[in-house]
Amino acid sequence: MIRTETSVIVRYYETDQMGLTHHSNYIRYFEVGRSHFMNEIGYPYGLMEEEGCLSPIMSITIRYVRPSYFDEELTIRTEVRELPEDFAVFYQDIYNSKGKLVAGGTVKVAFLDAATKKRAKAPTNLILASKKHWVE
Repeated sequence: MIRTETSVIVRYYETDQMGLTHHSNYIRYFEVGRSHFMNEIGYPYGLMEEEGCLSPIMSITIRYVRPSYFDEELTIRTEVRELPEDFAVFYQDIYNSKGKLVAGGTVKVAFLDAATKKRAKAPTNLILASKKHWVE
């Protein structure tokens, strides 16, 4: 398993008329967490794309537990529990400043050959980078 954490501050424009973080932003926060994860393991998305691999989202599940608010710091925890092969699954939870779960879910990504746009296996360099950070 690999786990990373990063944080975001809820910006005013991310809130709705009720003063709550709009639900659509949690998917963006998941993206922040996944990008941070890839950077932390030493294989950022940009490098993966330079090497000819794209990673489109196959599915997202999300559950909303409690609201968050303007100017609140949120912590995004991202985990990968299995080494990627045909796809990768990111387990993601978002916590408020009191450590309470705000939202959680999973994001499943596939791998495509950038030139042909056809399905591919996980890039070798992604698997190697993951193994370097793997904790049982």
